[in-house]
Amino acid sequence: MKIVKEAVGGENAAVTAQDLELIGALARKPLSQEEVYTFSVRLCDNEIDRDFERFTVPTLEQLALMFVGKAGIFDHQWSARGQAARIYRTEIVREPKRVTRAGDGYVWLKGYAYMVRTESSRDLIAEIEGGIKKEVSVGCAVEHAICSVCGCDRTQVDCGHEKGREYAGQLCWADLEGASDAYEFSFVAVPAQPAAGVVKGARRGSATRLEEEAALGRKYLENLRGEVVRLALLADRELSAQAMKSLADKLSHQELEELRKSYARRAGERFPLKTQLRYETGNAGFDEENKAFLA
Repeated sequence: MKIVKEAVGGENAAVTAQDLELIGALARKPLSQEEVYTFSVRLCDNEIDRDFERFTVPTLEQLALMFVGKAGIFDHQWSARGQAARIYRTEIVREPKRVTRAGDGYVWLKGYAYMVRTESSRDLIAEIEGGIKKEVSVGCAVEHAICSVCGCDRTQVDCGHEKGREYAGQLCWADLEGASDAYEFSFVAVPAQPAAGVVKGARRGSATRLEEEAALGRKYLENLRGEVVRLALLADRELSAQAMKSLADKLSHQELEELRKSYARRAGERFPLKTQLRYETGNAGFDEENKAFLA
């Protein structure tokens, strides 16, 4: 699953001898302190973002290794001219006193990037120094999106829980796990968000189709929950309709199907179907009036 996350970045960083050594490992020739400009960026974090997703701490640690050597571009448009910077070091920053919406300590991935001081990079450096270029986003890939309510992998199956909705007081979000690749970080022209933003890397046509399929899936689950509640009340009159509805809202598609089958069977035993027509098994006698219709 390819994702793009927006965050705040663009902070000047002093060049040390260790920095020059790390930069030299990526450059084709050793660079002096006067030849390079370095700055730090907040790449991504473990806070729940506006699309109700977040990176787990193990995923951030995996991305920390993958982002070393990755380029900085503009608006995620790949071209040789668009590559403006490169990450030479990363660091996991922990702020345990700051608590995320998920209830754990805040952790974020910090990247250190360098640029070569040239005439063409002078304006960009000035914009970073002046606070104009502050927003960056990262492009990466993860393998799993785990539902916070039921633990289902949303990349494999639709569990029916809607991100951003509360179930019995518990907010639903997706934990992004299993980093498989890091592509780049990009300077973007969008305003910084209080929490990391997300833009899916799908084409518009694919996104529209997925949205339509998701809407149909939600409608199906809504109907299935209603059917489970109806059958449960038929099978057991002592059940509370509100309690059953609350229970159905927390269950996955598979669990709802199992309950539907069980309650349908019990309701059928309580209210067996009867045919409207009855057929006589013996030789029935005819009354005098019916004889008139016989040939």
